[in-house]
This record gives sequence, C-alpha cells and structure tokens, in this order.
Amino acid sequence: MRRARIWAALFALGAVTACNAPKQPDEGAHETVDPRSYDAFYLWPGVRPPEGTAPRVLYLLDGEVRSGGPVRFTRLRPGAPKLAGKELWLVVRINRLDWSEAAYGAIFADLARWQAAGNSVAGLQIDFDAATKGIAGYAGFLARLRAQLPPQYKLSITGLMDWSANGDPRALGQLRAVIDEVVVQTYQGRSTIPGYEDYFAKMDAFPIPFRVALAQGGAWKAPPELARHPMFRGYVVFVMR
Repeated sequence: MRRARIWAALFALGAVTACNAPKQPDEGAHETVDPRSYDAFYLWPGVRPPEGTAPRVLYLLDGEVRSGGPVRFTRLRPGAPKLAGKELWLVVRINRLDWSEAAYGAIFADLARWQAAGNSVAGLQIDFDAATKGIAGYAGFLARLRAQLPPQYKLSITGLMDWSANGDPRALGQLRAVIDEVVVQTYQGRSTIPGYEDYFAKMDAFPIPFRVALAQGGAWKAPPELARHPMFRGYVVFVMR
C-alpha cells in the first residue's frame, strides 16, 4: 500500500511538472499580429488605437469617392483630428478614377483643415484595388492627381500583393515617378491571405518604397528577405473594430 502511494505521488509530481514546462515553439507556425509590437496604424472613423500601443504614424480614413451616380467626395470623418506629435496620412478610399474638380477640391480642403488643426500631415493616401493589368492606367490617374496635389504633401497608395510582385516593370516605373510609397495589403477582410510568402519572394526588384499592412489578430511570420529589401519601410496594422 505504501509503495502504491509513493508511485501515485511521483505520477502527480510528473503531471504538474509537465503542465508547468515551457512549450516548445513550432518553427513553422505563424504568429498572431499583436498591435502592441507596432507603431503605425490604419484607423477607420470611430476606431481608436488599441490599448497599450504608442502610435507614431496614423493612416486615417477621411472619406470615399464611390462608383455610381455623380462624382463627389463623401466625407466619413466628422471634423478634423487633433493629434499633435503624430504623423498623419489622410486616406481616401475610391472605386472610380474619373474625378470631378469638386472632388479634388474637397479632399485638398480637408488636407488644409487637418494641417490647420495643428497636425503634422504627411500627405494623401489613395486606397484603390487596381488590377495587376491596370497599373498603367492607374499611374495615369495618379500623375494627374499629383499634378494638382499641393507640393507640401506626399502621395501614398495601397497595393495588392499580386501586382506588387508581378506587375509590369515599366508600369511600376511609371508609378515610382509620381508616388512616394506603396502600402502592400496582406489581408482580405479580417484574415491574412494564404501564401503571402510566395508574393514577397518575387519582390526583389520592386522599385518603390513600401510598407506592409497587416490585419490585427491575423497570422504573420515575416519572410526573411523582407527586412533586407532596400525599399522596405516597415509595417502598418489595420485595427479591427
């Protein structure tokens, strides 16, 4: 009986030790995007930076130029933000490239209002899903926009992984002439796009400064070649509601 109690005690001790032992990481596993590890964020109206973060760069959706009906800028963010000490990008999400002069004017007026409110406004970002084969036409639109954009502001765009990796070099060269950065989106909805590693493996010759956009809570393991890319400028986390 005593021997049985001894074996039972040893078994219990072993079970406790196993539970408290550190788990060995799975080298092939992806990590979850924790916003506290980053300092640049996408914020839609009504969304705040996550607790525990120290934002340095903020991309703030201001409004949209929607397809269908008259061409106009639809403002989604009431008033101008007041975020001294942060680098701000005014983001406009668009579904069409045939802008009216009124749309240009409304967006440029918002840039001026944000700057006048005491913000450090880096520039304008266009959020548009240009197809890989349509980069050349998109570059033409961006050239027209750049010609009218007040010169103190930079021009940024979002980019799909496919055309960032597989786009025609001449079309990408046209983009490089008119924009300051591309933010490459690695997610669709709330989830990271599977196989993103293959896209980044093809970006060796990508000629434009770029950031990589990650979804909060999404799966991500940085491809080893990314940090060595001469055009890589860091990450932006899309904050979920």
